[in-house]
Amino acid sequence: MAGTSGARFAAGLALSANVRIVSKATTPQSEAYSGFQGTDLAAQLASAGCKRVFIGGLATDYCVRATALDARSAGLEVIVLEDAIRAVDVKAGDGAQALSEMRKHEVQLLSAERAIA
Repeated sequence: MAGTSGARFAAGLALSANVRIVSKATTPQSEAYSGFQGTDLAAQLASAGCKRVFIGGLATDYCVRATALDARSAGLEVIVLEDAIRAVDVKAGDGAQALSEMRKHEVQLLSAERAIA
């Protein structure tokens, strides 16, 4: 939830000085699964001339899926880092179903090592 310790970055996360942070669901009253929902992420990426995004995070079957599909809708090439995601799997197989749906929308699934090679 916004404004709680659960919304903070991990203590050991090192961010460069020029990193741009896009926050979603910034109030306790708002929910957002996609990084594009209620943010200016699409505009920021377009103004930077971005053509490809790499996605990692939680959870495969919710936020990762929604963000990847919205990025594809925005015309971006999308690479989901499969070793940097985890599913909630409220129902067994939800994560696998989300991966299948992303593949159908031409989202690439790669390990981080393969993505930067």
